[in-house]
Amino acid sequence: MTQLREIAHSRTGDKGDHSNISVIAHDPADYPFLQEHLTAELVAAHFAPVLHGGVERYEVEALGALNFVLRHALGGGVTLSLALDAHGKCLASAMLAITLPDRAPAGP
Repeated sequence: MTQLREIAHSRTGDKGDHSNISVIAHDPADYPFLQEHLTAELVAAHFAPVLHGGVERYEVEALGALNFVLRHALGGGVTLSLALDAHGKCLASAMLAITLPDRAPAGP
């Protein structure tokens, strides 16, 4: 199994009660693997304990990145949440803990 942090890095942002998490491949050659395996459904299952809405995935191929919008994942947003991380910055680290299947070895 491959942990996401082995092949990508992540950044987060927030708008109200919604978190925006970008996952960027370290190597552009890994982007198709991320497109195939890092689905909105997988992200929704991973964040199920804090997610109270849906997950949307956007592809940014020119950057080798996927962008996920997690709806209602920040406990009401910065001004309402009692969470220690009301902006959801730690969600980037939590995203990188997702486990993906092993990548196929490179061909000859």
